[in-house]
Amino acid sequence: MRNLRNASDPPEQDCAIRQIDYRKPMTPNPSGFPTVGGLHHVTAIAGDPNRSVAFYTRLLGLRLVKRTVNFDDPTAYHLYFGTETGAPGTLLTFFYWRKDRTDFQGHGGVGGVAALTLSIPRGARPHWQERLAAAGVATRAGERFGDPLLSFSDPDQIPVELVESADDRRPWNGTDVPESQAITGLHSASLMVSKPDATEAMLGAGLGLTRVASEPGRTRWSAGPARPGNFVDVCVAGADAPDAAVGIGTVHHIALRAANGEARERLRSRLLSRGHAVSPLRDRQYFQSIYFREPGDALAEIATDGPGFAVDECPTRLGTSLRVPPSLERQREHIVAALPPLTLDP
Repeated sequence: MRNLRNASDPPEQDCAIRQIDYRKPMTPNPSGFPTVGGLHHVTAIAGDPNRSVAFYTRLLGLRLVKRTVNFDDPTAYHLYFGTETGAPGTLLTFFYWRKDRTDFQGHGGVGGVAALTLSIPRGARPHWQERLAAAGVATRAGERFGDPLLSFSDPDQIPVELVESADDRRPWNGTDVPESQAITGLHSASLMVSKPDATEAMLGAGLGLTRVASEPGRTRWSAGPARPGNFVDVCVAGADAPDAAVGIGTVHHIALRAANGEARERLRSRLLSRGHAVSPLRDRQYFQSIYFREPGDALAEIATDGPGFAVDECPTRLGTSLRVPPSLERQREHIVAALPPLTLDP
């Protein structure tokens, strides 16, 4: 596998770039049924990258683990936030749309994803109510499946939720958020649908998730053990709910985990056999993906766990420099000139 460091970077000292072979055989499934391994990441659309960096690193305490460009539109940033190494299941990612686009503003609704839903430790909600209030962020307390949650909006009006959970994942400890209160990763993803039966059939019979809970207007499905990072909720939108419109302020898609390339291809074959249109393979450098629309029209991705973010940066320096894929390296100067400068040190 190629070393993808940029020639202009200073030499790596005492830091070998870790390369994961995502092509290794998957653990055999006795039933032969391909299943996803939980949430990989959730991607939203924002307008101002510096404002996002400030909000998600300085206020919410996540780590900026990768700064790169949208591989399908390299005139725009693609930033990744997560815990220390950017492990699958901890990642929020953002595309940045310029506000000179005529369709720049979006809104939620049927066929969309309701919010960025993150996991916090048991008893942490009061800390976050106080911290967010001090920053001038209005919050609303609630409960879902018996778990306390806190709802608010980020600077682009993207809905965000913090859910108290029994979660043994380690948070990023590089900020002033106490580890005992810090965000540990993704909690769940909520698909907004008008007719849930087809979406639930795809999650269960198509992808191998298990229905684990229900409450009025919402059913919860889990990929593997019922724990934060594995949940996909199917939410029935009201009769007067509009169709979702993609744009700034909305969640663009969710990504589910495949252990490796073999698992991803088995899942792709199963989706195709059930009549779903699935994209060709897309190489995102840090993972390899396929895309499809679930029956409720939300965009979904299946992404491999590897090779991971240390493929082109030392783990101690993740997110500190702009990375572009090898295919775009010759265009680096032009790409950088078209991007707004990231002036904030996360």
